[in-house]
Amino acid sequence: MSDPSRPDPTFESENRLGSRVRRYAQVSGAVAGQAARIAGARLLGRNLDRREHASELRAALGGLKGPLMKVAQMLATIPDALPAEYAAELAQLQSAAPPMGRPFVRRRMAAELGPDWQTRFAAFDLDAAAAASLGQVHRAKGQDGRDLACKLQYPNIESAVEADLSQLRLIFALYRRYDPSINPDQIYEEIQARLREELDYGLEARHMGLYCDMLAGEAHVHIPEVVPELSTRRLLTMTWLQGKPLLSYKTGGQEERNRLALNMFHAWYKPFYGYGVIHGDPHLGNYTVRDDLDINLLDFGCIRVFAPRFVQGVIDLYWALARGDRDLAIHAYETWGFKDLKPEVLDILNEWAAFIYAPLLEDKPRLIQETNSGHQGREVAERVHTRLREAGGVTPPREFVFMDRAAVGLGSVFMHLNAHVNWYGLFMDLIRDFDVDKLAARQRAALERHGLAVPE
Repeated sequence: MSDPSRPDPTFESENRLGSRVRRYAQVSGAVAGQAARIAGARLLGRNLDRREHASELRAALGGLKGPLMKVAQMLATIPDALPAEYAAELAQLQSAAPPMGRPFVRRRMAAELGPDWQTRFAAFDLDAAAAASLGQVHRAKGQDGRDLACKLQYPNIESAVEADLSQLRLIFALYRRYDPSINPDQIYEEIQARLREELDYGLEARHMGLYCDMLAGEAHVHIPEVVPELSTRRLLTMTWLQGKPLLSYKTGGQEERNRLALNMFHAWYKPFYGYGVIHGDPHLGNYTVRDDLDINLLDFGCIRVFAPRFVQGVIDLYWALARGDRDLAIHAYETWGFKDLKPEVLDILNEWAAFIYAPLLEDKPRLIQETNSGHQGREVAERVHTRLREAGGVTPPREFVFMDRAAVGLGSVFMHLNAHVNWYGLFMDLIRDFDVDKLAARQRAALERHGLAVPE
């Protein structure tokens, strides 16, 4: 595999000025009309119908495809990143892009592996098995007989990402004019970092190796193996893991659905409490189910590594809520980077935290949400959002963004499964012997083993 730490001349040529300018013009045209709507409403002293405006913005962005679609869907799953009307509309955007045709695929594969690339496979399907916002996946067979998945990045996608990120700042500014309760600056910085990381398939390959290590003792969770000799910065070749969509088990028996929930819980939270790492994309397509109910965990482009103190803060906040300890709650929030916490803001943040932690506070089998209503989380978020606006607003720390997103995303999976599990017991098994210094040592060893940066 090519060394992603070295300057990449191909990257520089693909991220050329012309491509960025064309994409910038395309995106800014969609956003400019919405900016004019807001500016006009403010100038004339009119109230903007946010629901109508959100629908118009979704329609404007819907024809663009590419990375901005991925960002829009990402924002829709981050609590309080956007007002409810916008989140609901942007959640409907489809991130799938039209797949590259066969001639395009041949040229891209030749650019990555050389003109004789086809001789390096026993078989290669030129028609994409799946297509998304940044690239597409092809099925293949290796010379050793293994079934393979080849994740091939679209041409010039770096240019589209940089152009779209520049417009994202404007979109955030538009939202904040009408709803200043959440300062999105740190949300933007976090999304920017993660989206750029997703372009580096060499980094994703190292993340896959890290997950193989972290979940080595987890017999019911499976990670694809990277094929390094068939991988580059823009082509990631791995073993193909066969499985069915998770939602196809929604109507299965209770015991079957509980087992799936247990496997999912371990796949997500053992790396977090053991190593300070989460899989930051809760998309349902990122995991499949084997016939024996084992889980295949897929797509390692959005991985977030936290400093050990952040994990300690998650546990501290749990005990603060369980014991009614306000001082410990303040300490937990400050550990994460929240600043100037007034008593009333603390109460509001605790309301959201109590909702997130609720399943872990009862030592009994239960649903992830006892109301079994997918609207409850949104209702709590809206109430919190309104109260924060009245209290003067808050700036969520960067680290908080994807942790919250992952918790809500995984919770929605458990709701789809209608799983009835003792979440308290699972959580206690993970934190019972927690030691932040041991986590730090374990994390450092694992990250350095795979050539990954250790957080400060």
